[in-house]
Amino acid sequence: MPEKVKNGAEANSSKNIIRYSDEELKEFKDLIEKKLESAAKQLYYLIEEIESATENPENRVAGIDDANTTQEKEYLNQMASRQRQYIRHLENALIRIENKVYGICRVTGKLIQKDRLKAVPHATLSIEAKTTMRNGKQIRR
Repeated sequence: MPEKVKNGAEANSSKNIIRYSDEELKEFKDLIEKKLESAAKQLYYLIEEIESATENPENRVAGIDDANTTQEKEYLNQMASRQRQYIRHLENALIRIENKVYGICRVTGKLIQKDRLKAVPHATLSIEAKTTMRNGKQIRR
């Protein structure tokens, strides 16, 4: 039977798993859904800009794209690609919430701090794990 521990997290004594409570997971879900909606709007805008740059006859010189237009389209495509990746990360975070494993560091198995999850809601690593990995050390659970 789950018991409450620090930060409103739950621990299952038989498996020693710590996780955020259902109420906290709901808060994170709401936050992620808002960010997902905003990200989708931004992606839609970028796609419209790409199509506009491609279809606008003023952006063409003798059938060949002007260098500035090509550079702008490449930039917009990179931004759209990043936005799609961000959306995938957010969608994966929603799946982790549904599976009740959201906020658990994939390296240490410890809870990721709430402040970090509020800033980077798709985070899968705690600061401890990220720092250790950056320094080239290996973490053991």
